[in-house]
Amino acid sequence: MNTPNNKRKKESQKRIEDAFLLLLEKKELHEINVTDIVKMAKVNRSTFYANYIDVYDLADEIKRKAFENLLHLYPEESKSGKHSFNFLPLFENIQENLSFYKLLLKLDFDFLYRFDSNLDKEIVNQYYGTDDYMDYHIEFFKAGLMAIIKKWINNGCKESPQQISKILEDEYKGKKV
Repeated sequence: MNTPNNKRKKESQKRIEDAFLLLLEKKELHEINVTDIVKMAKVNRSTFYANYIDVYDLADEIKRKAFENLLHLYPEESKSGKHSFNFLPLFENIQENLSFYKLLLKLDFDFLYRFDSNLDKEIVNQYYGTDDYMDYHIEFFKAGLMAIIKKWINNGCKESPQQISKILEDEYKGKKV
C-alpha cells in the first residue's frame, strides 16, 4: 500500500531531492530537467511525478523544507509568533551550511519569508509611527538584509556570523527592526 509517509516514498523523495541539488551545483534551475534528475536519482519518471508536478514544484518543496528548518533555529519565536530580531542563529546556520545556502540563492530563496507577519505592530509603531510607514520600512529592511546575506554568501562567509550581526545592529543603532 502506498501511503504518504511510507519509508520507500521518503527514500525516493530524498534521492530525487539530492540529485536535484547536485545538478543545481552545476546548472541553473531552468537548465535542469526531469530526465536528468531521474537518471541521477535512479528512479522512474513515474516516481518523480508521483511526488512533484515538475522541476519547479521540486524547487519549491526544497525551499519549503529549508524554511521549516530555519524555523527550528527560532523555537520561541515560532511558538510566540513574535520576532526576536536576533539574526545570529541564522548567520551561524548559513556559515555552517554554506554550500547548501549557495544553492538556495540559485532558487531565489527568501530567508525572510513571513518576517513581517511575526512583528509586534505595537513595538514597531513606537519607532516608526503609522502602519503605512512601517510597511515601507519593513520592505527596505528585508531588501537590505537580503543584500547583506547574498553578499556574505557570495564572498564565502569570510566574516564571522558575529561580525555580520554587528553590521546589521550598527545599521539600525538600537532600533528593534
